[in-house]
Amino acid sequence: MEFSIKNGNPEKQRVDCVVVGLFEGGKLSDAAKSLDIASNKAISAVLKNGDMEGKLGATLVLHGAVGASAARVMLLGLGKQAEFSERHYRHAVHAAVKALPKGVASASFFLAELAIKKADIHTKVAQLVEVAMDAAYQVNAIKLKKSEPKTLNKIAIFVNQSENAQAEAGVKHGLAISLGVSLAKDLGNLPPNICTPTYLGEQAKKLAKTYGFKVEVLEKKEIEKLGMGSFLGVAQGSVEPPRLIVLQHLKGKKDQKPVALVGKGITFDTGGISLKPGGDMDEMKYDMCGAASVLGTFKAIGELGLAINAVGIIPTCENMPDAGAIKPGDILTSMSGQTIEILNTDAEGRLILCDALTYAERFEPSAVVDIATLTGACVIALGHHPSGLFSNKDALAHELLAAGEIAHDRAWHMPMWEEFQSQLDSNFADMANIGGRAGGSITAACFLSRYAKKFDWAHLDIAGTAWKSGKEKGGTGRPVPLLTTFLVKRAQKN
Repeated sequence: MEFSIKNGNPEKQRVDCVVVGLFEGGKLSDAAKSLDIASNKAISAVLKNGDMEGKLGATLVLHGAVGASAARVMLLGLGKQAEFSERHYRHAVHAAVKALPKGVASASFFLAELAIKKADIHTKVAQLVEVAMDAAYQVNAIKLKKSEPKTLNKIAIFVNQSENAQAEAGVKHGLAISLGVSLAKDLGNLPPNICTPTYLGEQAKKLAKTYGFKVEVLEKKEIEKLGMGSFLGVAQGSVEPPRLIVLQHLKGKKDQKPVALVGKGITFDTGGISLKPGGDMDEMKYDMCGAASVLGTFKAIGELGLAINAVGIIPTCENMPDAGAIKPGDILTSMSGQTIEILNTDAEGRLILCDALTYAERFEPSAVVDIATLTGACVIALGHHPSGLFSNKDALAHELLAAGEIAHDRAWHMPMWEEFQSQLDSNFADMANIGGRAGGSITAACFLSRYAKKFDWAHLDIAGTAWKSGKEKGGTGRPVPLLTTFLVKRAQKN
């Protein structure tokens, strides 16, 4: 989609649709007032007749409104003016894009003029771009192509002329995050027979070529040389070869220690020998959304040319129940030398992440954040709104929480007290790979923490936020907005 910043009056725009807002109680935005005057009070008449009350997200499209050059005028409900916030603004923009009639290819949005506490023009424009891209996203499905009506491809965002520079920066920022989110969605939505570990490696190479990243895609023999016995244990049940993907974005100062993002890349998870139930198992193609979020974040910071050093590490494989697969009772030796008793082969994400965390040590990172669709227990604890956040450093956790609030991609700080560690005790190895049902998301984080003692570390459990089920089934692209905002804020401090 193409976005542009423009100045002017709503009644003079020759586009398929002009979008203006109004609050409950008949309070018109400035743009709506201008259109109302030009149309001889046509909007006021709509309100008087009760056809539009201004409730949040409500829409009404006027065709051929007298006095307007646009083919259509959309009236967009903004709710109660006293309560109007960034969340309401985003909700309204999403509703407007979804409600645009088929055949609308170009639209002019007069919404950035709306007053929102603590939101400047850069923020409002960036969020409009992000939300519009999200609402207009279409699943990259593999279907027989059919001719479809022309769809929205141009949005003009109207601001005051004095705000042009900030608004243009807002478009760049919002578009960068949106492109990263779209990539993460596309990768998650692809079927697992296409989106394999090899495919993810190819996508990383394409990103590197486009944005100038350094890239390595390590194959099985190279992974064996590293001593990643835990990672390879998970991979050994599949005919698909594993990959260890390493991306480096080096736009910061030469002596600046990098931030490392580590993404879980299980491209399909059957549960292994501890086989999952058949119902909804198709959704286990989304078990690589941690990896997808790392690739999406790298696309975003590549678009921004962000002045930071960042490393992306993606261990990727399938978890299959082959005759050669690991089984309960097996003991694996991780890259760190620590041994792991396998009590459940469906707790495989932590087994590939632990070796990737050990690998991250060689970069001497300033911080490491791993991202994983790790536990169903996190969904039970937090539902589908926030991601679960665990950390061995409160300051790092607070950075991520703040970034999530800014990006509207929230996380919730979970406990990881020493008392939970004993649940991982094993009679036969240094640790077990599960700690029982109680506090399952916490003991999973405790497991990973044993491989993150040499750096500041945080873990994002995105099992509840990476995709949606049901009628809206598909990847969400989270937590690309959170991660990108976190890196942007870090770059501003350096």
